[in-house]
Amino acid sequence: MAVCARLCGVGQSRRCRRRQRNNQQDQGPESGVATAGPSDACEYGRGHVNRGGFLDRTSSGPPHPQSLTELPPELLVEIFSLLPGTALPAVALICKKFRQILNTETIWRRRCVEEFGMNEDLRKMEAGGVSSRDLYVKLLHPYRYILGLWQPDIGPYGGLLNVVVDGLFIIGWMYLPPHDPRVEDPMRRRPLFRIHMWESKKATVECMYGHKGPHKGDIQTVKMDEFSTKCNQTDHHRMPGGRQEEFRTWLEEEWGRTLEEIFHEHMQELILMKFIYTSQYDNCLTYRRIYLPPAMPSDLLQPGLFKGTYGSHGLEIVMLSFHGTSARATKLTGDPNVPAGQLTLDIDLSQPVVLPDLEHQHNIEELSRLVLGVHEEVQREVEQQAKGPSAPVIGAAEGACGGASGAEGIAEDQPGPGSSTTPPEAQPFVLPLGVMARNEVYPRTCRKCFYGTGLIAGHGFTSPERTPGLFVLFDEDHFGFIWLELKSFSLYSRLTDHLAHAHAPNMERFEAMLHNMQSWTS
Repeated sequence: MAVCARLCGVGQSRRCRRRQRNNQQDQGPESGVATAGPSDACEYGRGHVNRGGFLDRTSSGPPHPQSLTELPPELLVEIFSLLPGTALPAVALICKKFRQILNTETIWRRRCVEEFGMNEDLRKMEAGGVSSRDLYVKLLHPYRYILGLWQPDIGPYGGLLNVVVDGLFIIGWMYLPPHDPRVEDPMRRRPLFRIHMWESKKATVECMYGHKGPHKGDIQTVKMDEFSTKCNQTDHHRMPGGRQEEFRTWLEEEWGRTLEEIFHEHMQELILMKFIYTSQYDNCLTYRRIYLPPAMPSDLLQPGLFKGTYGSHGLEIVMLSFHGTSARATKLTGDPNVPAGQLTLDIDLSQPVVLPDLEHQHNIEELSRLVLGVHEEVQREVEQQAKGPSAPVIGAAEGACGGASGAEGIAEDQPGPGSSTTPPEAQPFVLPLGVMARNEVYPRTCRKCFYGTGLIAGHGFTSPERTPGLFVLFDEDHFGFIWLELKSFSLYSRLTDHLAHAHAPNMERFEAMLHNMQSWTS
C-alpha cells in the first residue's frame, strides 16, 4: 500500500514534493540557488527538468505524468488487467479513481480467462445479466480453494474427486474406475455437486446425487485443505422401488452387471457390504486435498495416477510416486482388506531382477527362487543396519539366488533406473503358470523388473504384512505386480485425464500429504 501511495502521488510523498516546489519558487536568484539555463536544462518529453530534479511546468506541451493517477483510464485498465485478482481489492482502496476503473468489465473478464480458463462462456453469463466482476467476486474467488483433487472420507473405500471450473459452473466430479476387469477403458465420471449463479446474484450450491436432478446443497470449508458437502434434500436420493431398486441401479453403475451375473459368493458379499456402507452418507462427505506427485528427471517413468486390478475387489486407483531409490504406489480407493491411503506397493529400484528365458518364466518356482533370493538379501541388509556398522556382514559374498552367482538373478553394475535417456530394449514376458490374472490381455514384453513388496491384510485391515513380489515395467503407461504369496497378478494402466490445480507445490508438501493419508485409515 505504501508503494502504491507513492506511485499514485498521495500521502507523504506528495506533500514532500509540493513543499519542495514551493521552496524552490520562493527562493530567487538572491537565495544563491542557480536557475537552469538553456545549456543546463535536460529535455524530458516536452517539459524540462532543472538541476534540482523538478519538472518545469512552464514549458510548452502537456506535462509528463507524475503518478499513476495521472495516467489515462484506458492505460490504467490495461495495467490493472495484468494484476492477479487477489490484489485488486487492495488497489480499490487507494483512491476513488482506481475504485471506479476497477468496475470495468475488461479487467475482470481477463482475470476469469487467465486464472480459471473461462472464455466464450463469459459472454453467455454477461448476456444473462451476470457481470464478469460478479462472477469472479461471488463465485470463482470464494470457491477457488476447493479446486483440485480431493479424497472423500468414505471409510476404507476412499475415492477421487476433481473440482473444476466447467463452463459456467464449478462442478465436483467423482472419478470412478472402469468396470472390472477392463483396466484400459477410460475413467467414469459422476457429478456430486455444482455451484453456479444462474438463478440469483449470489452463488448457489446444488447436490447432484441421486436420479431426480439438482437440488439444494451446501458446502462448508472446515479448515485449510479440507471441506465438507451436505445435501439439504436427501429425499431426492430415494427411488420409488425402495432400497432394492437403489441397490440394482447402483450395482449396474458400479459394476456394469446384475447380482445374478456375479457367481462368486465372496464377491457378492463384498459388493453388498460396499453398497450398505457408502449409501449411508447420502453425499454428506468430508474431503481432504491430495496432490499429484512431482516429477524428477531421474524417475523410472512419469509418476501419476493408475487404475489397477485387485482380484474380487475390482479395479482401484493408485498414485505412483518416486522417492530416491524406491517407487511407491498409494491407494486412493481401497477395500475392507487394505483401505484407501495405504502403501499398496513399495518397489526397491536398487534391486533389479533379470528374468530368465520364456521357457523358465512359465515356472512359478523359478520366479519365486529369484524374488525370494533378493528378499532374503534385503532382509539381511536391514538386520545388519539394525545391529550397527561394527557388526560383521553375513552372507555378503552370496548372490541373491541362494548362493548362485549374482548375475543370474540380479542385474549388476546397471545404471540408475532413470539415468538413461533412451528406453531399454524390451524383453519377452509371460506370466508363470498358476498365477491368476483378472485381465488376460497384458503386454507380452517388458522393459525392466524390480524386487518389491505388496501390502496384504485380513478383513478390517487386520494382521497387515508386506509380502515379496515382482514389479514389471511394461512401458510408460503400464506396469504390473506379481504377488507371489497370493499367486496373483495386478495390471496397472495410466489415468490419462487432464487434472488441473492438482500438482504439489513441492516435494515436502507431497510427502506430508502421503503421511497424512496413511494416518486417516490406519
